[in-house]
Amino acid sequence: MDFLQSMIWRTEGIRPIAPVRWRQFDGLLSAFWEAESQSGARGHYLAGHPHIMVFFNDMSDQFRISNHDGQFDRQYRPMPRAIYVPPGVPVWTGSTGAHRFSHLNLHLHKDRLLRFLSPSIGSSAALAAIRRPVEIYDVEAIQVLAGLMVNELSDWSKHALYAESLVSSIVASLLDIHQPNDGQAAGRLTQAQLNKLSSRVDDLRDDRLTVAEMAQAVGLSESWFSNVFKQTTGKTPLQWQLAKRIDRAKGLLAETDMTIAAVAAQIGFSDQAHFTRVFRQVAGDTPAAWRRFHDAL
Repeated sequence: MDFLQSMIWRTEGIRPIAPVRWRQFDGLLSAFWEAESQSGARGHYLAGHPHIMVFFNDMSDQFRISNHDGQFDRQYRPMPRAIYVPPGVPVWTGSTGAHRFSHLNLHLHKDRLLRFLSPSIGSSAALAAIRRPVEIYDVEAIQVLAGLMVNELSDWSKHALYAESLVSSIVASLLDIHQPNDGQAAGRLTQAQLNKLSSRVDDLRDDRLTVAEMAQAVGLSESWFSNVFKQTTGKTPLQWQLAKRIDRAKGLLAETDMTIAAVAAQIGFSDQAHFTRVFRQVAGDTPAAWRRFHDAL
């Protein structure tokens, strides 16, 4: 299958510092980039087919990523070491400092990816897997595979089957492929149920719902609710509530002059130190660093 990825992209303040090494295979394109970024650099990327990026540098302190251009200053996260982007999902990036970096890009035709996954997990699970974005920071095994792939781009000494097997291993390591659930029927919360939970949590301000209270609010048993909630949101109920509280904190940090201690108290944290730890865990920065980054945009 001949395939040359078509991507809409634009960058400001980023430039390659070495020739791009690339190679085309059956239904996929692999490219290795070495580049440098200026402080304040930006990028936008949109592809009609899935793509993977594996960074060989820790970018989390210098680069930010978001899927919401208009709200980038509030809805960003630190750049992961490896990313799977589903087809049609836009990505925006921003740099907080000048630095050099390198990464492996893998562009995969959707049909090629389905052809690889379906025999092992079934067509429905394969379709679900390619629609789920993935971002990870622990990439020890994937980075080894990516390094072998970069070596192959420099020296085409082996059959294409070798490089394609490396790509398949990277895909299998990175994608969120769900295991069968012992015959239990899969379930998901409806949008109306999620909206109801969001409204309940937003109204609490200084308090939190227990899992039992959340389940009762949408008319499900506690055990079944916990299962379908994770399948629907990708988070546990506690992680989801923490993320919503931190989003509320971001709004206060961006739109008011409240002290960090006051913001912590406003969203129900008993002390600033605990708030700072949770904020960094969820957002990737301390509240003070997040506010400085927002103010600089």
